[in-house]
Amino acid sequence: MDALRAEINSKRKAIQDEPVAARPTKYMRRGDIERMKEEAKALEQQGREEAKQREEEAKVIARKEKLVSSLIINFCAVSLFANGEQIPSRSATNSPHPGAIVEDDISNSGTPIPETSLFNISNEETIRRLRAKGQPIRLFDESDKDRRLRLRALELIEEKGHERQGGQNDFKKALEDVENVEKELQKKNNKGKKKDDSDQVAAGVLDLGLVKSDPDKLYPIIYYALKRTLKEWGEAMDERPEHIKRTTQGKLAAATQVQSAEYLKPLFKTLRSRNLPSDMLARMAEIVHHMQKRQYQRANDSYLRLSIGNAPWPIGVTMVGIHERSAREKISADQVAHVLNDEVSRKYIQSLKRLLTFSQTKYPPDDISQLMG
Repeated sequence: MDALRAEINSKRKAIQDEPVAARPTKYMRRGDIERMKEEAKALEQQGREEAKQREEEAKVIARKEKLVSSLIINFCAVSLFANGEQIPSRSATNSPHPGAIVEDDISNSGTPIPETSLFNISNEETIRRLRAKGQPIRLFDESDKDRRLRLRALELIEEKGHERQGGQNDFKKALEDVENVEKELQKKNNKGKKKDDSDQVAAGVLDLGLVKSDPDKLYPIIYYALKRTLKEWGEAMDERPEHIKRTTQGKLAAATQVQSAEYLKPLFKTLRSRNLPSDMLARMAEIVHHMQKRQYQRANDSYLRLSIGNAPWPIGVTMVGIHERSAREKISADQVAHVLNDEVSRKYIQSLKRLLTFSQTKYPPDDISQLMG
């Protein structure tokens, strides 16, 4: 009897010492069942979201590849047209229409609109920019949207640059090329200075009456005046002492001059082709006229009218009913802010202000009130 009691006590003690989790359970709590269902549902929802995200990323990548391929096709067509070769049709090359790619992809997805579809300018502005770049204003079977897309592709290629490394700005590149430019200028000075074309033009003051009487005569005068000032700026940089050139400020000043010379090239090209808008030509004639007469305050005022304009900006509703507000009548074409046209215009207009600053430093006015601020 004692042996049986001892066996029962040993079994009871073994059951009490055994952990509860290790025992086989026949029943489960309702809370545990609900928790397991919620975990399985959350895992399933997370898997669906990841699959949907991967699908959207794949669509975006495919859409970008199609868009890039359409831009490349348009640029190749422009190059073939310029070289006089025959351009294959879209049906022969099975290439999609670029405008259809953008519209279909945007309508079928909720992704943001690409940058090229937002490039919406007027037909007159598109024609002006294409002519300034020396490109045909319309290709065979090309719509207005295709023409704007081709212009955007050309501008992106120009901004990127073929010989420029990625992530390198213009000022850093000019700073790196300062020493090479100095060496080339020293070689030219050793060989002897050649007579420049600007010496052939009289150094007289520009007549503002030519703006209305004969605007074509203004192009060579403005061209050679700006060229002369830019050349004097470069010579002033070369004539500095060697210890000033080696300083940080000296290198930055030389880099600014090189950068301005690079930015002014499109303006000189436009002046040679006599293709500058009339309002911009009038403002530049005023800048050169006042700069030659050392009236830098007035030249700065003309620069401000050229860059940001002086048009009144009406506040509030301007079109109420059938009548217009009186302020809208003062907004005309000659008061437009040309610095907002494109990046090329902004760069050479900014370089004009740098030429004004240098001219004021080298040729200070007799009257202190004519100094720029």
